[in-house]
Amino acid sequence: MKNIALTPILRPRTRRAFLVLALATAGMAALQAVPGMEPVEPAAAAASDAAQKIADHFASVRTMTGEFVQFGPRGEQTGGKFYIERPGKIRFNYEGNSGFRVISDGQSVVLDNRKMKTMDLYPLSKTPLKLLLDERIDLSGNKVRSVKEEDDLTTIQLADKSVFGNSTITMMFDPKSYELRQWTITDAQGKDTTVMIFNVQQGVTFDQSLFKIDYRRNIELNKNKGSR
Repeated sequence: MKNIALTPILRPRTRRAFLVLALATAGMAALQAVPGMEPVEPAAAAASDAAQKIADHFASVRTMTGEFVQFGPRGEQTGGKFYIERPGKIRFNYEGNSGFRVISDGQSVVLDNRKMKTMDLYPLSKTPLKLLLDERIDLSGNKVRSVKEEDDLTTIQLADKSVFGNSTITMMFDPKSYELRQWTITDAQGKDTTVMIFNVQQGVTFDQSLFKIDYRRNIELNKNKGSR
């Protein structure tokens, strides 16, 4: 058997990556920017104690699983099952016969399309998903773009311009149960991809193989792609 140097083949950040990673990152097919969510200076976006309590509660949920529906920027819709284990781990199994998966093992995120035999790898730290999967969501920091509190929804928009450029992630919570309802990732061109989650279970135990990335397969597929 030939030896393979297990050096992951990472892809640069692209618009396609942000869109797929949005699942990423929440009829609503024509969802536009949330009213009142215009960019503000970080200092002006200080969150209330109530909003920070919601963020802290979300961060305290170490594991969760459920179903999702994803709406793309052109109105395309898909769905499937998701799994989250904080910090840093996530898996989306998309329905259909494509065998498409998005997996983060805490270090990298892979877009695995078994039907097309492609496997693109990105550093988790360079994607807005990192903000969703962090140990804690600190609303006092400069990553907060805006916070909007309403009777039936609390909306928190986060960004890290030094890492993600102009991309943002907007998370929407139930202010009474503190549960996450959906999130939207907006890319640098202002295109939204929204994920809505439902039938959510918290505090579940996962087999860690669920979040395992096959780096060897990533290398083989990309070597084959380069030799064509």
